[in-house]
Amino acid sequence: MSQETKGRQISESRSEMSEFALPNDANTLGTLFGGKVMALVDLAGALAAVRHARCPVVTASVDHMTFLHPIHIGNLVILRSQVNRVFRTSMEVGVKVSVENLRTRGVKHTSSAYLTFVAIDKDGNRVPIEPVIPETEEEVRRYNAAGLRREHRLAMKAAGK
Repeated sequence: MSQETKGRQISESRSEMSEFALPNDANTLGTLFGGKVMALVDLAGALAAVRHARCPVVTASVDHMTFLHPIHIGNLVILRSQVNRVFRTSMEVGVKVSVENLRTRGVKHTSSAYLTFVAIDKDGNRVPIEPVIPETEEEVRRYNAAGLRREHRLAMKAAGK
């Protein structure tokens, strides 16, 4: 990274967390509540956002989420997150959820979501965030796609949707 380049590498925000799917978070079918998965996604996203911003953050929005495979009691839920792009005081974080069957070692992608976080100071005011520096082809692709998603979010907001 050259001295003229300001910002932090995307890899500095990359985070991973995991949790067992336990009975108290499951429905009568023995699968994790969707709301529990969403709460874990929010937590994983916040972890990456704070690692990048180095200050408190709040969730501003979550793009739609689909549930591709159920998460059964006893499975390991794995969440990977990273900042895709920083705007001025907000940033998009991508979170990918996988489930691992610990008996068979099988891993499946179960959900993905894009969240927008806003950095705030101790008084709750928005604060500017250092930009991210995409380095790999995949990071550049995610960076560009985040810009397109932001345009879509702003257009939806302007249209009152």
